[in-house]
Amino acid sequence: MVLFKTLAFQKKEGVGVVEMNWSPNEDVSHLADDLAHLCNEIFCDDEIRVIILTGGRKDSFSIEPRLAEPRSGICDQVESDIGSFSEPLGKLDQPVIAAINGDAIGHGLELALACDIRIAMVTSRFGLPHIKTGLIPRDGGTQRLPRLVGRNKALEMILTGEMIEAQEAYRIGLVNKIVPPGELITVAMDMAKEMASKGPIALRYAKEAIYKGMDVTLEQGLRLEADLYLLLHTTRDRTEGINAFRKKRTPKFEGR
Repeated sequence: MVLFKTLAFQKKEGVGVVEMNWSPNEDVSHLADDLAHLCNEIFCDDEIRVIILTGGRKDSFSIEPRLAEPRSGICDQVESDIGSFSEPLGKLDQPVIAAINGDAIGHGLELALACDIRIAMVTSRFGLPHIKTGLIPRDGGTQRLPRLVGRNKALEMILTGEMIEAQEAYRIGLVNKIVPPGELITVAMDMAKEMASKGPIALRYAKEAIYKGMDVTLEQGLRLEADLYLLLHTTRDRTEGINAFRKKRTPKFEGR
C-alpha cells in the first residue's frame, strides 16, 4: 500500500484502489496535490487497468466551496490557488469508478463527475452549493454535469444549489448504480475486476472514442472510432483475443 498525506493506494488484480483519508479540518490543497502526484504514477503503471476512487471517511466526497474566502488577509489570494481535484483523474486513460461512500457535495461532486462510472449508497445526496456563497463551480461542474444529466437538470442543480437524493441522482443518470452501504465496495470491485479482465488497450480506446467523439461531429466521431478499431488489429492483444476465442479459453491480455 502506498500512503500519501491524504490518500492511501493499493493494487489488487489489475485494479488500483484510491482511498481518500483527508479530514475536513485539513487544508484540502494537500488532497489536490496528492491526487495529482498519484495520478501521474498511475498513468505510467501498465499493471493498473482500472481505478476505484473511494473514501475512508463518510464525508470524503463532501468538499464544500468554503475556501473561496480570502486567506491570510490577502484579498486576491482565493480558492484558485488550490490545484484542480478533478483534472488529474479526468486525464487518466484507464476507466475510473467512483465508489461514493456518503454525500458528494461541492468539489467532491466535481471530483466524482470526473470519473467514468459512479456507484453510490442509497443514502447518498448530491449537490453543487457554490451559488449559495456567491460562487459558481470552478472544477468542471458547469461543464461535466450538463454533459451527463442534460442542460435543464444541470441548470436547476447549479442555479439553486439544492441537494438531490440518491434515487433522483440515479433517475437522471448522475450515478450508474445505487446500493446498500455494506455492498458499495464489493459492487465497485466486482465491476472493476470485470473491466480489468478485458483488453487494456481496448478499454482505453473505447473510453477515448466516447469522450472525444462527443466533442466533434458525428462524421468525425465515426472516423475516430474506425481509426481506433483498426489500430487494435495491430496489437498482440487482438491476436490473443482471437486465439482464445478459437480455443475456447480465457484470453490473457498483456496490454501490447
